[in-house]
Amino acid sequence: MKTWGNLTAASAAAALLLGAGAAGPVTAATTGDAAGPSTAGATDAAPVVIARYSFDRAKPGGAVADDSGHGHTLTPSAGHGGRIKLAARAAGHAASFPAKCGRRTAAKKCPHAVLQAPDAPELNPGAAPIRYGATVRLARRQTGSGENILQKGYSASGSQYKLQVDGAAGRPSCVMSDDVVRGIHVARSDVSIADGRWHTLECRRSGPALTLLVDGAVHATAEIPATLTITNAVPLSIGGKGDGADNDQFHGAVDDVWIALG
Repeated sequence: MKTWGNLTAASAAAALLLGAGAAGPVTAATTGDAAGPSTAGATDAAPVVIARYSFDRAKPGGAVADDSGHGHTLTPSAGHGGRIKLAARAAGHAASFPAKCGRRTAAKKCPHAVLQAPDAPELNPGAAPIRYGATVRLARRQTGSGENILQKGYSASGSQYKLQVDGAAGRPSCVMSDDVVRGIHVARSDVSIADGRWHTLECRRSGPALTLLVDGAVHATAEIPATLTITNAVPLSIGGKGDGADNDQFHGAVDDVWIALG
């Protein structure tokens, strides 16, 4: 089942007031109004963007174009009545994912929805440097045990890179793992983003280091094996880990998603 929907006028107006911006490089002084490979503390060559999604040309029920020109088109997949809505943001749109279920609703029956692009060789970085991120909005009431924003692969059955928000505190984290060097490696933020405002998040892997930037500033680092290799045949997924019921659904809004190599 593939579905989108439009927010009500009141909700769209509220989204517009909460934040605005356009995709592009960010610096340490950024406050969440732009998204793209951060230049904060960078000394190496600029990364090459291989996928970018602004959602500005998205239509209800339709695919989301890859603005990078690499053709990694996203298509919606949903179940149990889940819908991805369009929220107004500046002159364009953001994607708003299904709300949390009530306490009496079984998790396997909760509405869920994701956006996915088919596997492609350039979406699998191997052991090479990779950066990826998104601009997100999440309210305190929308937090959960684990909500995935961007994901490629699964830790339990191979390799993965992921951006997520952990726990009731709403702290973002970057995650990487492979099926050779065992273990899940997490760089978890020391600050929450669950305040109903837009924030830019970036994960950066370079050799043995995994770094998380929040609004252009470093808020977590983790050591990872320099040989950790990420290669899998799983689709790129935005808003959850997949299209199944137990998908670690993200319940907020997402804009300016991007992936870059180098």
